[in-house]
Amino acid sequence: MISEEQQELVTAVRGLLAKRDARAGIRKAMDTELGYDPRLWAQLCEQVGVAALAIPEEFGGFGAGLAESLLVVGEIGRTLADVPMLGSAVLGVQAVLLSGDVEACARLLPGVAEGRSTLAVCWASARGWDDFGVRADGESRDGTAHYVRDGTAHYVLDGTAHYVLDGTAADTLIVVTESGLFEVDPAAAGVERRRVAAMDPSRGLSEISFTAVPARRLGDADPGPIIEQLHRIAWAAVAAEQVGAAEYCLEATVEYTKSRVQFGRAIGSFQALKHRMADMYVLAESAKSASLAATFAVAGNTASAAEDVWVARRQCSESFSAIAAETVQLHGGIAITWEHDAHLYFKRAHGDAELFGVPRRPLVDH
Repeated sequence: MISEEQQELVTAVRGLLAKRDARAGIRKAMDTELGYDPRLWAQLCEQVGVAALAIPEEFGGFGAGLAESLLVVGEIGRTLADVPMLGSAVLGVQAVLLSGDVEACARLLPGVAEGRSTLAVCWASARGWDDFGVRADGESRDGTAHYVRDGTAHYVLDGTAHYVLDGTAADTLIVVTESGLFEVDPAAAGVERRRVAAMDPSRGLSEISFTAVPARRLGDADPGPIIEQLHRIAWAAVAAEQVGAAEYCLEATVEYTKSRVQFGRAIGSFQALKHRMADMYVLAESAKSASLAATFAVAGNTASAAEDVWVARRQCSESFSAIAAETVQLHGGIAITWEHDAHLYFKRAHGDAELFGVPRRPLVDH
């Protein structure tokens, strides 16, 4: 299903991440304000152009497409590097594009494409992504702007967005509300950003509070279809990440069982462990197939997109969780030490299973 050009992109990203030894740097990055290595992100943007893939050429991007961006998310998922690919270059970019606001696209996206700036999507309430943490005052009552300045309609936002990716350092906040999408300057009075502790220490999440914050509405289209599509993109993206991480867990486990000797033999030669690793392989391959189907369905906005995303979300979450658990088991005691990566993948598996919520099963006519 992947074209030759897409495979070359995947190879280039994997090669750069290996050269930079991105996996080895995740612990050091976790203790920084950014939560990721800015030099790694700069190289990914400058040498491969990962942030520009889904941005149309008219807005400074490559115009490759959403599918290419999600393939990159999968490769980055292999390392757990928390660079702003998923939060900014995928969700943030797609939110701005879906708004249909040409002026905002021309103003915001060139900087993102070059890696000079990032976006953060502020969405969920404390209850999750099926609810909105922020409201646009006045609009839900009469649909009018709170005030107009320089010919532009502005609104006032109140509330708190939870579980925000790339939120503490983003240059622009894209706020998703029940009544539409809004652009907010994070330096505006009334905005408070704080990083929060998460079960997965390699994933930087933040809470962003808005108190009577002026905001510019993005576009004037019906927000319902936009939010629905953005949700599908988020689920397809996290499925791609889960597959990349699961594949690495499988590879690391196979390699470890080849070198770990017990009773005079490599433990990978024991039949019981062979069967367990074969099961891991089946799970990884089935998850990969489901993820690719969802990636291309969402990118092409096909009629089967809702069903494909639902399947991928279920299959990839269950597969990654099972594979991560087996990775810990087959590595033995070393897997639960801080120095080993296995526990980080285990935590990412459980965090990803909840990230962006869970889609309802679509009703499909046969």
